Amino acid sequence: MRAEPEAVAKAGGAPIQGRSLGQIAWMRLKRDKVAISGGLVVVLLILVAIFAPLLVGWFGHPPNEFHQEMIDTLTMQPKGGSGIGKDFLFGVEPVNGRDLFSRVVYGARISLLVAFFATLLSVVIGTVMGVVAGYFGGWVDTLISRAMDIFLAFPLLVFALSLVGVLGQFETQLAVKGDTLRILLLIFVIGFFNWPYIGRIIRGQTLSLREREFVDAARSLGARGPYILFREVLPNLIAPILIYATLLIPTNVLFEAALSFLGVGIQPPTATWGGMLSAAVKYYTVPHFMFFPGMAIFITVLAFNLFGDGLRDALDPKSSR
Repeated sequence: MRAEPEAVAKAGGAPIQGRSLGQIAWMRLKRDKVAISGGLVVVLLILVAIFAPLLVGWFGHPPNEFHQEMIDTLTMQPKGGSGIGKDFLFGVEPVNGRDLFSRVVYGARISLLVAFFATLLSVVIGTVMGVVAGYFGGWVDTLISRAMDIFLAFPLLVFALSLVGVLGQFETQLAVKGDTLRILLLIFVIGFFNWPYIGRIIRGQTLSLREREFVDAARSLGARGPYILFREVLPNLIAPILIYATLLIPTNVLFEAALSFLGVGIQPPTATWGGMLSAAVKYYTVPHFMFFPGMAIFITVLAFNLFGDGLRDALDPKSSR
């Protein structure tokens, strides 16, 4: 009796099937319980930001609503030390009695919105510049590389402070005003000046890919530069782009919080984690006021970093050796 070829051999009555690179990466990621936990927290944070009005309607009060009945008129601090109870899960702010739970939940919207779109801007610019520099080389590579060096040496924090201050003087003359203007400005400043970090990574990967056999084969068949870039190089850059984008998001969360803490981010009464920390500094005798927004930043950054590390190990296992 003739044996079946190995390629169609059956194991346990089922045909043997190959796995794609995506399936292999997912199998590696699933085995990393820490990364999965971080990913679940990230998903939870995104859902909290999206459904903030619903959560506040169920478990809290409007974020800018005052509750003077919760404040001791002599000390101007929450009654009972924090005001934490079934009606105020995280307690209330000193002086005005605003619901901390509601403000932390709404603060997630600002932080994640700015972080995601700033990262998207950095990824788009960094990928384009990195691919062009790495593939074409020569004077193009030199010009873009020097531009990266200039941006990396740029005093970003000082520039952000100056730019926000200058635009604030002309806000009444602009078509976009208020929180929308501040959000767009933060996205531009954080995203535009952070692209060299991912640009350098993509440039290095492109320098390696352009010497690979499949690129040489495409050239020998008469393929031109644009075809090679979009069909041969870019698909092989998806993994590093996803990895470094995931790791860049928590950095942008921290930067947005720092700008809000310094008073040049989103302005009160809009709730932001950095703004809440800034307001809590002078109330050091009321630790819950600083604890909850600080923990929100800590958990967000930690979750993204854990998930990003796990994603890197799953998509590029050689980098973890």
